[in-house]
Amino acid sequence: MKIVELLLLAIGLSMDAFAVSICKGLEVKKIRIKECILCGLWFGGFQGLMPFIGYLLGSRFEVIINKIAPWLAFMILVIIGVNMIRESLGNDDDETPGFNVKTMFMLAVATSIDALAVGITFVAVPVKLINSSNIINTVAACLIICVITFVFSFAGVRIGNIFGARYKAGAQAAGGHSQ
Repeated sequence: MKIVELLLLAIGLSMDAFAVSICKGLEVKKIRIKECILCGLWFGGFQGLMPFIGYLLGSRFEVIINKIAPWLAFMILVIIGVNMIRESLGNDDDETPGFNVKTMFMLAVATSIDALAVGITFVAVPVKLINSSNIINTVAACLIICVITFVFSFAGVRIGNIFGARYKAGAQAAGGHSQ
């Protein structure tokens, strides 16, 4: 995997954190830089950590994974896809309570599960960013994923807050809610 593929992968991985960050921004009346950084650190940190954990787990079982890698990747993608479809059809109106540690931890883990699977695939499809060992390249890839997710999450909180402040009254009126 080269830098272009890694950047596209990192952007793809950051999209669920971006969406959750927008929701976090929507729920806050007045956003401060603290909340933007907090979301970025939680989501970026977990998105960077999970592929590394996946790589470590995958490298322990490299011989087996190399034999079944195409089928394993297929199954992981099917499971993730089915789960995404199931979640989109669900009708749960969860309210996300603030930026406390418990909430942010749960959201960070939930948005980074797919990154764990990506880390496992780094064993079968090694990252080639620099002329160095696989572990150094994997750490560099995880840092790139971390930084990109941080940026998207930081921006997501801000974007959500801007839209929430601008369109809240109209959205509530359209939904039949009064304040």
